[in-house]
Formats: sequence, C-alpha cells, structure tokens
Amino acid sequence: MKRIAPLASTLMLTLAGTSLGLATTARAADGRDDQGNSLPTVNVTATGVGKQENRARSSSVAGFDDAPLLDTPASVSVVTGQQMRDQQSRLLSDVIKNDAAIGENYAPVGYYENFSIRGFTLDPASAYRIDGLAAAGEQTIALENKERVEFLKGVAGLQAGVVAAGGIVNYVTKRPADVRSITLGTDSNGSRYLATDLGALFGEHKQFGLRINAAHEDIHSYVNHGDGWRDFASLGASWALSARTLVQFDAEYQKKAQRSVAGYQLLGGTALPSGVSPSTMLTPQSWAQPVRDTSLNYRLRVDTEFNADWRGYVQAGRSRAVIDDYLAFPYGSGGGLSPTFAANGDFDVYDYRSPNDERRNDEAQAVAIGKFATGFLQHELTLGVALSRRTADKSDGISELVGSGNIYTGTPDLPVGVTTPGPAYRNLDSRQKALFFSDRLQFSERWQAIAGGRQVWLKEQAFASDGSVSRDTSRTLFLPQLALIFKPVQNMSIYGSYAETLSLGTSAPFWVSNFPVTLPPAVARQLEAGVKYEVSPDLALTASAFRIRKAYEYQKPDASPFGFTYVQQGRQTNTGIELGASGKLSPRLQVGASVAAIRARASDTGTAAYDGQQVVNVPRLRSAVYADYAIPGVDGLNAMGSWLYSGSKPATRDGSASLPAVHVFNAGLRYQLRLNGHAATLRANIDNVFDKRYWKDAGQYLGDSYIHLGAPRTARLSLQYDF
Repeated sequence: MKRIAPLASTLMLTLAGTSLGLATTARAADGRDDQGNSLPTVNVTATGVGKQENRARSSSVAGFDDAPLLDTPASVSVVTGQQMRDQQSRLLSDVIKNDAAIGENYAPVGYYENFSIRGFTLDPASAYRIDGLAAAGEQTIALENKERVEFLKGVAGLQAGVVAAGGIVNYVTKRPADVRSITLGTDSNGSRYLATDLGALFGEHKQFGLRINAAHEDIHSYVNHGDGWRDFASLGASWALSARTLVQFDAEYQKKAQRSVAGYQLLGGTALPSGVSPSTMLTPQSWAQPVRDTSLNYRLRVDTEFNADWRGYVQAGRSRAVIDDYLAFPYGSGGGLSPTFAANGDFDVYDYRSPNDERRNDEAQAVAIGKFATGFLQHELTLGVALSRRTADKSDGISELVGSGNIYTGTPDLPVGVTTPGPAYRNLDSRQKALFFSDRLQFSERWQAIAGGRQVWLKEQAFASDGSVSRDTSRTLFLPQLALIFKPVQNMSIYGSYAETLSLGTSAPFWVSNFPVTLPPAVARQLEAGVKYEVSPDLALTASAFRIRKAYEYQKPDASPFGFTYVQQGRQTNTGIELGASGKLSPRLQVGASVAAIRARASDTGTAAYDGQQVVNVPRLRSAVYADYAIPGVDGLNAMGSWLYSGSKPATRDGSASLPAVHVFNAGLRYQLRLNGHAATLRANIDNVFDKRYWKDAGQYLGDSYIHLGAPRTARLSLQYDF
C-alpha cells in the first residue's frame, strides 16, 4: 500500500498541470436554476444492492451520441458495469468472454492485450476509445472507473475514420454520483485487491459533481515468476454552468509492472507442443525485468443546448502510454536460422530490451446534432469535425541472442546481453483531419434511412533513427455509410447497411526480404443485415449476417534470398452470422447468450496452398452463454455460471496445424447482505471449473505467430461494502 500516496500525488500534480488542457466524457448533474428551468440531464449510477439494470438499452459507440440499440442499424454489444463486477473482471480479456464474435489475438499474461472482432485483428492505434476519443491501445485500460464497455462489431469508418475492419471498443466512464464503496478481493493464487469508489453531487441544485476511483492490486499470477502489481486512480468532475451548458472533466492514471509470459511457437512450424503446463515460464532469468506500463488518459467536454431542436458538444483528449520492455524472450531456433521452435522443443533465447516506448493519441471533436423537417421527411442530423494525431517515440531496442532452452527440459541460467539500446526517437507521426455527417431520415413510423459519411485527410510519416523520412503516406478518401431500417412493429427493427473504412497496412517481420516495409492503407467494405426484437422490456433478441472484404497481407513464399516477401495480394473475405439474447427469461433468471459462425477465407493470394483456407486464429464457430439465477428461499443469493465454446482455430496459413476446439465452464455466487446497517455484496467465482488444459489463441504480433495457453482453474473472492 505504500505506492498509493505517491500515486495520488502524481495524479493531483497531473490534474493541476493539465486542467486547462485536454480531456473528455459524458454526462452528470441535476436540478433547476433560479428561474426554475431544467438543468442538463444527469445519468446517475450507484453500486449498491438495490435493483440492478439487467441489460443495456442504449450505446454511443455506433454514432456520436447515445442512441437506443433497437434503432441502431449495426451489431453492438454492451457489457454493463454490473456484469463486470459480478464476474470480477480486471482485464478486457475478462469482458470479451461475454460475446462470441470477439476473441483474443496475442493477449499474453503481463503484457497489454489485443483482440479480434469478426475475425479481424484490431489496431491499437485507433480501435480502442474512451468516451468516443481514441486511446493508445498499448496499455491495460483500467475498469474500475468504467460504467460499461461497448463493442461496435464490423466496419466503423464513419465513427473512427482510419481503423481496422473488425470494429472498435469504447470504454464509457462512470459519471459523478452520490456513491461510497470499497471492495476487497483475493484469488486462489494469493493476489490482493483493494478498490474504492467515492462520489458526490453538491451545490444548491446539485450542479457540481465529483467521482474518485482508486485501486491497488498485488498480482500473483498462475504462471511461475509472472507476478506483478498495479496502481490506479481516476477523477471525474462535472459542472452545470447553466440550464443549457454542462462541463465535464476526466483523468485516469495507471502504473503496472508485471513479468510478461511469452507464448509458444509451433514445433518445426507444423506441430502443437504437448504435455506443457500453463504455470511454466519458458525463460526465467534473473536479469529479466517486469514489463512496466505507465498510462495517462484525460479528457474535457462541454455540452450545450442551442434551442429546443439543436445541441452540440466539443471535446478533446490525450492518451499517453509508456512501456519499458526488458525480458528474456524465447523465439525461433537454430541460432536465428528458423522463426519457429525446433521439432524437439528447442528455442533460442534473446535479451530483448525496448525501453521508453511512448505512444500518444491526441484528438479533438466538435459535433452538432439537430432535428428538423423537409416536407414529410423528419431529419435527425449530426455534423462534426475531428482532428487527431498519433505519435510513437522509441528506440530501435535490442534483441541479442544469449543462448537456448527447451520447452520440456527448461532454460539454464544465461548471460545478460552486452548491447545497449540507443536513444528514443520519433518513429511515427500520423495526422488525420475529418469532416463527418449522419442524417437519420424518418419517412414514416415504420421506415427510416441513415445516410452518412466521413471525409478523411490522412498524412503519415515514419522516420529512421537518423531522422530521415522512411515512409510518407498521404490519402484523401470519403468513407460512406448507408442503412435502411424497417419497423413492422414498435419493438422490432429490420435493417440493412453498407459501410467502408480505411485500414492501415501492417509492417513486415525482420525475416522477410523487404523488411522493414509497411504496406499501404487499404479500403475495407462491409454489407450487413440484421433483426432486433425486444420481446419484453427486459429481454432482447438479435440476429445479423455480414460480409467484410479487405486486402490480404502475408509473407509470400518466393525465390528471394530470405525465401519470403511481405505483400498485399488477394483479399480476405469474412462472412458470418451472429445470434444473441440478453435480459430476463423470468423474474429470477437473467441470461446473456451469443453465437458467431464465421467463414474467413483468403483468395487470389498468389500462393495456392493458402487460397480457400480459414484465416489464422479464426474459429468457424464460437458461443458464449451466461446465466444469473436468484435462488428461491434465500433472499439476496444468486448463482451465476457461463459456458464458453470455441471451435478449432487454424494456427498456420495453409491449415496444416490448428488449435483444438474447447469448452470452458465458469461458476459463481453473489450474496447481497447488510453489514452494520449498510449494503454489502459478497462474490465468489471459479473460472475454468474443470481445470481444462487448452490453447486459447494463435495470434500474430509483428508478423510472427505465437500460441498461448489458457488459464487453469482459478477461484476469486471479493467483498464490496457500500457506506
């Protein structure tokens, strides 16, 4: 706990130094002014033991303001804060288990995680957002101050401009409210967790609001030598300047240190390792250090109502993540001759150091939203402008071969490398300007259309260590989005949509002939049709079908000296169906269920062995089922459980090796009680109840493929006390 004091000091100094700068978020404050006019709307959420919201009814991730999910012509998934608390989620990998269309894609223990949606890997530069503004994805974004996490599945060119085809993840922060809560937690590995949530609305008309979240975690990993710690603090503030104007400010700071756990590689490039344990650290060296991740995200937003029909907001924010990466890294075999582990389990060990790796995202938006009519047509028009900048500053790092090990016999003590990393320098400067609009046209009570688009001006430069420009990319592009909505009855919508986005090209790995080339940006296109049906106020059903196409990027075997060249050739087409249900089946039984079937194929690649194959790390079928049942006769006691299934996932482009299909079961209890006259909630969860040994993902990172083991059975216990 000795880190809490300096952490608080750091946050306060940061807030003092940046309160005139950037930052953002959503809504809070309630009451009336001296003339009796209504002050801006407040969304207040507390964490007591009263009635809990069983499902989300709106989201902002598919547009630029909160909108009912029923009227949103896109596939949107929302995991509420209540569900995250009940599942004791600490990481985004805990949250995504609730949606079958989302999977891990290189998410090792102790490192920042990345994911895929609908079979497309997300881009850390632009896919992760906090209250609608881009956040540096090279961080572990904390959940303690998040009210919900929203996922827009599929192409999001209108919402984000230059972004990967899979979609975007939006973290929505908690707003100021009268709340006082403390949570204590532990797990079967001996971890310790403490979190507080303190907030208040004050002033004569409750026009001021503050909310502070803080957490400390001692992380005892199930992987030997994989322990670490985390400190977090955040501040949310709101001020209703008048009946029409609301100012909001948010800042969050986190520091995390944990030894990262490297993945395995295929043996000989073709076979999965067998008989290995998830508790094994492949390269436990005394000179290896924890990965240190320091992040600061802050935002400022001003909302105003111009008149009864028009309102708008301006917001700006900065997200900064700094990573210090020092580790003994297992990679390849044969003294650098092969990029995969040897057939007998041998691997090379590298002293890998990449200190002071800084990524920074700055973004500002101005948005106006209004309603008007032209003849019989009713319009809800959104107009906006956005400016953003992404920079990366780091050294070239070092990766020095220091010895070898074996997955079965272990790794001996090896000498530390003698090379020293050079100084950090500006690697990347990416700037975007954008104008966007979206018009919801109401033809009648049954028919609506949405027409919109985003005009993007992209200017991106990459630099060499001597300051010279190694790549200069400029693109000007209009990204359209169209949708038609039919509502045969008030509680059902049927929609069809078309959307485009611009995805940045990826970079070649070091072992191909054209390293370090970065491939050019490419347009991704999506067609989607879906149905949303609210069976009752407490239960919603969804179904959608989609097809997404984008350029295929891969290491093409050829006659070059290295044997491979990184190319953008052919296309990847992902076609799928998603089914979902969320809400209450009965007064006692709450469920969340989703199924995703995806056919992800490469075609016209120029390599016959890859054409027609299912894309790496994309299962053909995945499902997720969650249930929460209030036990009769014991007031306040709920049983919880989930069943997760993933079909086999290809681990090679030619389909010669795959991760086996897997079923994972989780269980839990929640008991709401009174302690000293105050509400309290006791939660106990067991993940992977049957202690299944399985491979969880075959994700790729910097052009190389890795496979990661899933976590063993883990029990977690927490007590939340509201006072």
